[in-house]
Amino acid sequence: MHKWITFPHREGTCSRQAHADFPEQAIYEREAGRSGFFGPAAHFHHQHAPTGWSEWEGELRPRAFNFNHVEGIHALSPWQVPLLLHNHEVKVRVWKLTQAMPALARNADGDELLFIHQGKADLYCDYGHMVVSEGDYVLIPRSTNWRLEPIEPLFILMIENTDAAYALPEKGLVGNHAVFDPAVLDVPSINDPFRAQYSEQQTQVQVKRHGQLSTITFPFNPLDAVGWHGDLSVVRLNWRDIRPLMSHRYHLPPSAHTTFVGQGFVVCTFVPRPIESDPGALKVPFYHNNDDYDEVLFYHAGDFFSRDNIEAGMVTFHPAGFTHGPHPKAFQAGLEYRKKFTDEVAVMIDTRHALQFSD
Repeated sequence: MHKWITFPHREGTCSRQAHADFPEQAIYEREAGRSGFFGPAAHFHHQHAPTGWSEWEGELRPRAFNFNHVEGIHALSPWQVPLLLHNHEVKVRVWKLTQAMPALARNADGDELLFIHQGKADLYCDYGHMVVSEGDYVLIPRSTNWRLEPIEPLFILMIENTDAAYALPEKGLVGNHAVFDPAVLDVPSINDPFRAQYSEQQTQVQVKRHGQLSTITFPFNPLDAVGWHGDLSVVRLNWRDIRPLMSHRYHLPPSAHTTFVGQGFVVCTFVPRPIESDPGALKVPFYHNNDDYDEVLFYHAGDFFSRDNIEAGMVTFHPAGFTHGPHPKAFQAGLEYRKKFTDEVAVMIDTRHALQFSD
C-alpha cells in the first residue's frame, strides 16, 4: 500500500494559489511534482527563470528533432521504418507512404495509434473500410489486419502501446461527454468499397511480434468479413472533435488534455483554445519538474506559442530530471497578455519510464 506524505506547508513569500497571483519580486513559479500532475507538488517562486542556464554538460538534456528529415521513413510497410523513441512500453515511429501497401500489417506486440499528420487514405481492416485524413487519430487494436491506400501522400506519427491496450482517460467531475463525446468516435463500415476489395488473389500478412517479422501467405484476401458485432474495433478521432477543458482564471496542467491512456504513458492533444483572461492568472505553460515522466511533443500545426524556432513535424524531448517551460519571449508575451487565443495543435506523449532515442 502506497500513501504519499502530505502536509501542505507555506514558507516565505508565496502565492495563495498555484499558477496565479505571483509575488512581484519573484514572478517565476516552478512546480516540482510527482506522478505526473497527480501526486504531491511544491511551487517555488524564483527571482530568475528556472531555465536560465548558461552551460550544460552531459547526456541528460532537452533535445529537438525534425521528423520531417528522418531518413528511411519512406516505406511500403510500417514495420520497415526506423524506431525513433522507445522504452519497454511505448514505441514511436514516423512513416511516409505514397502508394498502396502491397501486404496487410498486423501488430501482435500491442495496440497501434496512428496520427495522420499529413495526407488522406482509404483504410481497409478486419472491421471494414473508412477514409482517414489529416488530424485523425486511428486506434488499431492489437493483431488487427490492416492496410492503407493513399489518396494523398501520408505522413504518419505511430505510437505503439507495447504489450498493452489503449483506453480513454477517467473524466471525473466533468463527466463522460466532456473533452470529446464517445459518440464522435467513428468505426469502419462493411460498405461498398470494402466489398469491392474481396478477392481470391494471394495475399500476404506481415506480422510483428517481439519486434521480429513473420509473413503469412493466404490464397485469398483475408479481409473478407461480411459483418461483425461486439465492442472491440478500430476507432477514429479527429483533433477537431476535441473540446478542451479550460478556465479563464487558472492554467490547467497538461494532464487535463489527455486523449488516450496507455500502459505506462499517456497521449495528450493540445488544440486551439482561449488564453486565460484573469489578470493574475498565468497565461503560458508553467515551469515544472515533471520528475517521474519523460515528455515528448510532436508539433502538428499552428503557431507554437511557448517555443521558438519550431515548425510542424518537429519534436521536442524533455527527459525527467530538470526544469522546463516557456521560452523567454513566450513568457514575456504571457505577462503582457499579447495573445488572446492559441492556435497550436500538438500531440504530447508522457512516459513513466525513460525513453531511448535513435541517432
